[in-house]
Amino acid sequence: MKRGKSRPSKDDGKGQDEPAILETEDLDKGFGRAPDPDTISLASVTAVTTNVSNKRSKPDIKIEPSAGRPMDFQVSVTIIECRQLVGLNMDPVVCVEIGDEKKYTSMKESTNCPYYNEYFVFDFHVPPDVMFDKILKLSVIHSKNLLRSGTMVGTFKMDVGTVYSQSDHQFHHKWAILCDPDDITAGCKGYVKCDIAVVAKGDNIKTPHKANETDEDDIEGNLLLPEGVPAERQWARFYLKIYRAEGLPKMNTSIMANVKKAFIGENKDLIDPYVQVQFAGQKGKTSVQKSCYEPIWNEQVIFTEQFPPLCKRMKVQIRDSDKVNDVALGTHFIDLRKISNDGDKGFLPTLGPAWVNMYGSTRSYTLMDEYQDLNEGLGEGVSFRARLLISLAVEILDTSSPDITCSTEVQVEGVPNISDNATGKIEEFFLFGAFLEATMIDRKIGDKPINFEVTIGNYGSEVDDIPTKPKSKKSKKKGDGDDEESELIQGSSDEEVNDDGELVSVSTTPPMKPVITDRNYFHLPYFERKPCIYIKSWWQDQRRRLYNANIIDNIADKLEEGLNDVQEIFKTEKAFPERRLRGVLEELSNGCSNFLELANKDQNQAGKTKLDRERLKSCMRELENMGQQAKTMRTQVKKKTIKDKFKQAQNFLQKLRFLADEPQHSVPDVYVWMISNGKRIAYARVPSKDILYSNVEEETGKDCGKVKTIFFKLPGKKGFGPAGWTVQAKTEMYLWLGLNRQRKDFLSGLPNGFEENKAVKGPGMHSSPPISLIYTMKQIFQLRVHMYQARSLFAADSTGLSDPFARVFFSTHSQVTEILNETLCPTWDQLLVFDNVELYGEASELRDDPPIIVIEIYDQDTVGKADFMGRTFAKPITKMSDEHYGPPRFPPQLEYYQVYRGNCTAGEMLAAFELLQIGPGGKADLPPIDGPTDMDRGPILPVPIGIRPVLSKYRIEVLFWGLRDLKRVNLAQVDRPRVDIECAGKGIQSALIQNYKKNPNFSTLVKWFEVDLPENELLHPPLNIRVVDCRAFGRYTLVGSHAVTSLRKFIYRSTDKSVNNWSTMEEIVIHTEPEPAVKKIETVVKLDSASDAVVKVDMPDDEKDGKGKKKRKKGGEEAEEEELDESMLDWWSKYFASIETLMEIIRAQEAEKAEAEDREEMDPEGGDIKPDDSNMKGNKKKKGKAKDRNKAGPGEGPPEKKKPKLDELKVYNRELENEFEHFEDWLHTFNLYRGKSGDDDEQNASDEDRLIGKFKGSLCMYKVPMSDDMCREMGIDSTMGMFQNIPHNDPINVLVRVYVIRATDLHPADINGKADPYIAIKLGKSEVKDKENYISKQLNPVFGKSFDIEATFPMDSTLTVSIYDWDLVGTDDLIGETKIDLENRFYTKHRATCGISASYAIHGYNVWRDPMKPSQILAKLCKDGKLDPPQYGPGGRVKVANRVYTGQTEIEDENGLKKQTDEHLALAVLNHWEDFPRLGCKLVPEHVETRPLLNPDKPGIEQGRIEMWVDMFPKDMPAPGPALDISPRKPKKFELRVIIWNTDEVVLEDDDIFTGEKSSDIFVRGWLKGQQEDKQDTDVHYHSLTGEGNFNWRFIYPFDYLMAEEKIVISKKESMFSWDETEYKIPARLNIQVWDADHFSADDFLGAIELDLNRFPRGAKTAKQCTIDMVLNEQDMPMVNIFKQKRIKGWWPFIARDENDEMEITGKVEAELHLLTGEEAEKSPVGEGRNEPEPLEKPNRPDTTFLWFISPLKAIRYLVCNNYKWLIIKIVIVLLLLAMLGIFLYSMPGYMVKKLLGA
Repeated sequence: MKRGKSRPSKDDGKGQDEPAILETEDLDKGFGRAPDPDTISLASVTAVTTNVSNKRSKPDIKIEPSAGRPMDFQVSVTIIECRQLVGLNMDPVVCVEIGDEKKYTSMKESTNCPYYNEYFVFDFHVPPDVMFDKILKLSVIHSKNLLRSGTMVGTFKMDVGTVYSQSDHQFHHKWAILCDPDDITAGCKGYVKCDIAVVAKGDNIKTPHKANETDEDDIEGNLLLPEGVPAERQWARFYLKIYRAEGLPKMNTSIMANVKKAFIGENKDLIDPYVQVQFAGQKGKTSVQKSCYEPIWNEQVIFTEQFPPLCKRMKVQIRDSDKVNDVALGTHFIDLRKISNDGDKGFLPTLGPAWVNMYGSTRSYTLMDEYQDLNEGLGEGVSFRARLLISLAVEILDTSSPDITCSTEVQVEGVPNISDNATGKIEEFFLFGAFLEATMIDRKIGDKPINFEVTIGNYGSEVDDIPTKPKSKKSKKKGDGDDEESELIQGSSDEEVNDDGELVSVSTTPPMKPVITDRNYFHLPYFERKPCIYIKSWWQDQRRRLYNANIIDNIADKLEEGLNDVQEIFKTEKAFPERRLRGVLEELSNGCSNFLELANKDQNQAGKTKLDRERLKSCMRELENMGQQAKTMRTQVKKKTIKDKFKQAQNFLQKLRFLADEPQHSVPDVYVWMISNGKRIAYARVPSKDILYSNVEEETGKDCGKVKTIFFKLPGKKGFGPAGWTVQAKTEMYLWLGLNRQRKDFLSGLPNGFEENKAVKGPGMHSSPPISLIYTMKQIFQLRVHMYQARSLFAADSTGLSDPFARVFFSTHSQVTEILNETLCPTWDQLLVFDNVELYGEASELRDDPPIIVIEIYDQDTVGKADFMGRTFAKPITKMSDEHYGPPRFPPQLEYYQVYRGNCTAGEMLAAFELLQIGPGGKADLPPIDGPTDMDRGPILPVPIGIRPVLSKYRIEVLFWGLRDLKRVNLAQVDRPRVDIECAGKGIQSALIQNYKKNPNFSTLVKWFEVDLPENELLHPPLNIRVVDCRAFGRYTLVGSHAVTSLRKFIYRSTDKSVNNWSTMEEIVIHTEPEPAVKKIETVVKLDSASDAVVKVDMPDDEKDGKGKKKRKKGGEEAEEEELDESMLDWWSKYFASIETLMEIIRAQEAEKAEAEDREEMDPEGGDIKPDDSNMKGNKKKKGKAKDRNKAGPGEGPPEKKKPKLDELKVYNRELENEFEHFEDWLHTFNLYRGKSGDDDEQNASDEDRLIGKFKGSLCMYKVPMSDDMCREMGIDSTMGMFQNIPHNDPINVLVRVYVIRATDLHPADINGKADPYIAIKLGKSEVKDKENYISKQLNPVFGKSFDIEATFPMDSTLTVSIYDWDLVGTDDLIGETKIDLENRFYTKHRATCGISASYAIHGYNVWRDPMKPSQILAKLCKDGKLDPPQYGPGGRVKVANRVYTGQTEIEDENGLKKQTDEHLALAVLNHWEDFPRLGCKLVPEHVETRPLLNPDKPGIEQGRIEMWVDMFPKDMPAPGPALDISPRKPKKFELRVIIWNTDEVVLEDDDIFTGEKSSDIFVRGWLKGQQEDKQDTDVHYHSLTGEGNFNWRFIYPFDYLMAEEKIVISKKESMFSWDETEYKIPARLNIQVWDADHFSADDFLGAIELDLNRFPRGAKTAKQCTIDMVLNEQDMPMVNIFKQKRIKGWWPFIARDENDEMEITGKVEAELHLLTGEEAEKSPVGEGRNEPEPLEKPNRPDTTFLWFISPLKAIRYLVCNNYKWLIIKIVIVLLLLAMLGIFLYSMPGYMVKKLLGA
C-alpha cells in the first residue's frame, strides 16, 4: 500500500525521526503522484491496515477458525536394526506405538543386534494439535510370544510434533537411545536405528537417496534427537503443583437442581472436580473434591522424564468426576518451549505460581453439550470456563545417589497452601465498551430482537451469579422491586449497584429489532444513539507481563507492516526496496532499545514469579541482540543482498512473535456474544492484552481506546467450512480495559462529538460511566467505489466457472455490481456511488481514519442463494469539502486487494475507493463523474478516466498445438472440440478438431488477434482459454477452462543486441583431456561460465571394494592399486557409483552451506566482499561438485590413492521435469478445469478431481506496431509469426522404451505390513502388466526391467507407470502411479528422447544407446540453430561457431583395435551445449529419475518412489539397438568354512553336585544368516575345569551374497501358510556363541561375538593377546575384510554383560575363517564337524571330560572311589535301620490283637 497517502496524524507530532520512511515519501512526491500507472501497488492485507491512525485499529481479515479441523496425516516408521541391547541371549521384538495404535516387528532369535528393516505406516485423520501431541514410542521387548507379553528391555518416547518440526518432517537413519522406564539409574539399554517421517496432506517428503549405509555405524553421531538436544539426557522430575480453581461453570441443569432441592431441601453444588495432567504419554490425577465450585487441592503431580523431554506440551485438564462418564470442564496446554530457554544463559522450565485461564464451550449447561470438544482443548474456546492456580518446577536428578526412586511412575502428593498475594495484589479493573455500529448481521438469524453481551472471566455473565467485589466491601444485589430504576436503564439485563449508588456493571446492550440492509444482511439501527457496556472486575495485578508482551507485539507489528511494504515493492517491481528495508531495520533497532528502557520497570511488584524474572532477562538479551543485528544489517542492505536480509528480517519477526506470547496468564480474555431472542448465536474473542491501558504508549494494547472492526463467528465446529466464511455480524466496537483508578480518560479514544447518557441520575452521576452515547455531530459523505476487475476467483459452478458479482458494504449501506456470466476473471469496470452516507464524529478524524469498506464476492445462481466466493477489506481515501480534488492524493490509484475465503486466498480484486464529504453547497461541489457513458450499459457507470488504466494496442499470437486427456463431459465423450481464447473482451477461435479420437491436434497452428491492454504489465487482465465441444444441431458444451492470470512470461522481449553478432568474437578454446588407456574419460572443465558439465569423480568400484576408501585406510594396510576388470562391470556398477557421487554432492553442498553460514557469522560484511557468492549457491545445483571433486571428496586428504574410475550417469532424486522447467521451453501445457473448487482448506488438493484435460500450445504478445528488428526476426515464415522453427504436429510413430530400476518405501498393501509389488505400464491403448514377475513381500523391490511399447503421438502421449500389489485372491490393489507427459519430452529443445552419456563407447557396460551418433546429433543441432556445421580439425579439435573443443580421437572396439573417430569431440560439445549463446540449452544427460508414486484415493500423500528412465526413438529413424540389460544382479554363491580349534578362559558355570568344583560343559554354536536358521553346534567338551575346550570342529555355511550392497540374500517362506518365498537381504555377520550344556535344564548362554565379514578386528596371535578391547575399541584395531583376505586365523573374545550392564569378557575362541566361492567349494569339498572328506583329527581332551552315559561303570567307579566311599556306606546303614523300623510299625498292631484275643 502506498505510504504517504495519509500518514497517521499523531505520529508526526511525536518527533520520532523516521528517516528511511520519509525517504520513500519524498520520492513519491518527487514523481508528482500523477496518475503514473507504475505507482500501482498490490495492496495485500496491508491495504486496510497501513494508513491507520490512532482512532481505529486493524481488522483481522481471516475469519474461519482453522484450529480443531481434522486433517490427514501419515506417519511412516522404518525399524532397521538394533545394537547393543542389554541382556543375555535375547529374542527381541520392536514395538512401534503411536497414540493407541501398536505394530510389532518379527522376532529375531538369540541376538543382541537384530536386523529387521521393516516398514510401518500409520494413517490418522485428526486435528493437527491432537496429532502433534500424540506420543511415538519405540520399545524393545524380549521373547514375546502368543502366550506371554515378554519383558521390556527399554523404550524411547517422542511426540509426533517433534518429528514434524524437523527439516523435511523426518529423521533419517537415526539411532534412538533406549532406556528403562522402571529403572532410571540403569543408563542406556541399547539403540534402535530407524527412519521416522510425518506427512500431512500436501507435504512432499524428500527421501534421502537410498545408498549404501556407510558411516551410520557411528551411533553417537547419528542419534535420534532434534538439533541442540544433548546426547546424554539426564533424568528429571517435573513437579506440577495444583493449588486451587475458581469460576467453574455450573454443571447442574435446573431440573436436577429442583429435584435435589425437593428431596434434600438445599441446592448443593453439583460438580466434583479433579485435575488430570498428561505428559509424555503418562497421566496423573489429583484427588476429587466433592460438590465444590471453588475446589482447593494443594497437591502436586510428579512426572519423571528425561530432560530435555522430547514432548513439547503438558496437558492440564479440569474434569468433573461422574459415575457414568467424566467430562472435561476446561483444558490448558503448557508449552515447555515457552517456559524455558536452552541457551547458555537459559533456565529450566518454570512456571508460576500463576493462574491459567481455561476457555471452552458456553457456560449455560445442557445435557448434550455440542461444544464438548472445545473443553478438550480442540479449537478456540467460545467462553471462559475456569481458572486454575498452578506452578511447575523441574529438578534434574542425580541418578547415582542411593536414595532415589528408580521408577518413572507418576506420583501425587500434598503440598502446603499458598499465600493469597503470592500471585499478585488484587486490583479493581474497569472494562468499558461502546457499540458504534452493528451491521452485516446474517439474515438467517431471523428478525427477533438482538443484543450483545460482554463478559470478562465470569464478570458480566448472565448465567453465573456475578462475582462481587472480593471481601473488602459488601455489595448488595439489586432487589427485584426496583422497577422504576430498571426502566431507566433501558431494560438492560444485569446491573448491580454499590452502596454508594454506583453501578458495578452493565454487561449487555438493550435488545433491538434488526433492520434489513439487503438480501443477505440486517443491521441494527443505532444511528446517533450508541449503546455502551461496562464491567468492574477484580484480578491479580499482573499487568507488567502484558505490558512487556505488548511492547514486543508493537515492535513486531511495525516490523510486519514494514516487511509487507517491502514485499509489495518486490511484487510491483518498484524502485529502491532496499531503502524501505533499511528504514524497517532502523525502526526495529529503535524499538528494541526502547524495550530495554521500558521493560525493566516495577521490578519488585507482588506476585513476580521466577519465570517472570527469567523471561525478562532472556527477552532483554534477545532484543538487545536483535537490535544490534538489525543495526549492522541495515548497513549491509544492498541491491544484491536484499532478498537474503529480507529473509533474516522475517526470522526476526517469527522470534518476536514467539517472545510476545506470554505463558502466564493474568486477566482473562473478553468475550462478546451476539444474542438473538435469548439464544447465543455468534461470538468474538478479544485478548485482554490488546485492550489494556497503560500511561506509556508503547505498553498500551494495540486496540485499547480505538474503534475496532470485529467480525463475529460461529462457535465450535459450526464454524468449519462454508458456514464459517459468512460473516455472522460486523461491529464497530470501542473497548478500554484498565485499573479503575486510571479510568479518567477512558472515553478519549472515541470519535468526538457525543454526549454521555448516564443510568444513574443524582449524586454519583459525575463519576459513573455512560450507558449510551448520543452523537450530536455527523458528517455526510458520498462514497465512490471504482470496481475495475478481479482475477483468479474461486470456481463456484459445476462448469468450473462462476457468475461473479461484488457486494460492497459501507456503514449501513450496501450496493452490488452487475453479474458477469461464466468467468473467473470479471472486468466489471463499474463505478458504484453511495449517496448521503452519514458518519458520526468530527470531520478531521474521519479524514484520517474512515471506517473500512467490506467487499464480498458472490456467485449468482439462477435458483437458490448466491454462493460466497471471497471477501476483502479496503479503506477509502477521504476528501473533506474544503480540500482540492487533485494530485498527489486524487484521483486515487487502482490497487490489487487480496481476496480471502476462510483462511485461503481466493483471488485478487483491482479497485479504488474515495470518500468525498458533501459540504454546505451540496453535491454540486463534488468533482464531476466523467467517463465514457456507454448507452448500452444503461444506468451502469464505468470507472472514470483519471482512474482507469492507460491502454495501448497489443497483438497476441496463439500457438494451437492440440488437446490431451479430455475426460467425458456429462457422460458423453468429447468429439469435435474447439478452443476459444479471450482477453479483455477480444478473442479468437482455433480450428475445429474434426475427430478428437483420431487426431487431437489442430490443423492451423498459429492465429493472432489484437487487443487494447493497460501499459502497466501488472494490470494486464487474465487471458481465458476455454474448450467447447461442438455437438449436433449447433449446440456447444463447455468442456473446461483455464485462466492465464499473468501474461508477463509470454510477452516477447527482443534479444540482446550484443549477443547477436557473437560469431565475430575471438575463439574460445575448451580442453577436454584425452582419455587414459582404459576407456574412461575424466572431463576436467576449464570454463569460466557456470558450467554444468558433469565432472567425473574417482569412484570406488563397488564390485571389488565395498565400502570405498575410508574403511580400508582404517585397516592399516594399503591395498594394492586395483585394475578394473572390464568384464566384471555392468550397468549396476555405473548406477551405484553414480549414487555415491550424488551423496557426495549432497554432502559437499551441506558442507558449503555450513561454511557459508560460518563465513557470514565471522564476517558480517560478507555480503559485499564476494559478489559471486549468491551465484555460487543459487543458480546451479551442481556447483558444489567441481570444487569438491578436486579434493577427492570431503574429509579425505590428497594422499588418498586414486580410486578406479567408472563412467557414471546422473541420478536425479526427483522428476526429470523439475530439472528442466517441465520441458515447456516452447510448448506449454495448460490444465483445463471443470466443476466447483473444493471447499477444503487446501484448495489445490482438490484441483486434481476438477482437471478435465489439457490444452497444449503457447502464447506470444507484443506491442504493435512492431519495431524493425522484430519484423526481421519474424520475416522467415509469416504464417508462423513469432513461432519459427517449431516442428509440425502431424501424427508420429515412436518406440518408447521404459526402464524401471526399483521402487522404494512403498506403502504397505497387505495386512502383514508388506506388499507384493509388480509393474504395470499403460500408454494409449497398450497396457503391459508384469504380473507374473511380482516380488514377494517387499516394500523396496528391485525390478531391473525394461519394456518396449509402440506409440503414436499425439494420441498416446501420457505414459502411466503404476505399481500394483499382487493378491492371490481378489483384485490387485494399486499402490501408486506416476504419469509422464512424453510429448513434451519428445519435442523439447533439451532433447529428452535419449539421454546423452558422459563418454562414448561402442561396447561394454557403457555402450552408446542412441541410434544417432554424437556427430550426427551435433550436426542436426547446428543445422536447426542456423549455425555452420562443426569443423573437425587435426589434433583432436572441433570448432563450432566460435568455440574450439579439444579431446581425444581414438576408440577401441571389442577386439581391442583402435580406430579414429570424431565422436568424443562431438560428445564434448553436446555436453557443453548450454554454453552457446542464443540457441544453447542443457541437453538431458544419461540419467535415472526418481518419481513419487501417488494414489488417487489418497491425494497429496506420497505412496513411495520409483526410479526409472524413458528412451524414445522415432520410427522414421534407424532402429535402436537392443535394450540395456539392467536385470538385478544375481547374488554370488560363497561358502564360509569356520574351524573352531580351541576355547580358553571360558567362565565356569556349573558347581559339581558332590565336590562343589566349578566347571563347564562347553560347546560352541555359530550361524551366519539372520535368525539361526543355519545354526551349527560343536560337540561338548565336558567338565572343563579351566575354561579350556578342544574341539577341532568345522562349520560350513554356504550363502548367496550381493557384493555391491554387502548383503546376504536369503529366500524363505515367512510361515507355513505363506504362498511363496520371500527374499530378505541381511548384513553378512557371523555369530559365534559359547554355551554351557545342561542335561535336564536349558543350556546356559555364556558369551558371544559377532563378526561383520566386511570389517572385523583381526584375530590375536595368542590367547593372551586377545582382550575385550578388540570389541570395545574397534576403531583402533586393524580391521580385515574376509572377502579380500579369504583366510584368517586367530583368537577372538566372547563377551556378555554382567549384572551392572558392563561388558565383560567371558571366554576366548581360536578359530579359522576360510571363504571360498561356490565353484572353489565344489572343487575341494570338506566335511562338517570332523567328517570326511579332509577330516580334522580328534581333539586331545583330558581324562575328566568323558561322557557319563557312554561309559557309566567308569564314571561310577570314579565317583565312588574318589570322593563318596564313606558317605555311601553311611547312607546304606541308615536305610537298613529305617526299613527295620518300618516293618516293625507295620506288623505291630496285628500282633498285639492276636496276643490280646489269645489267638
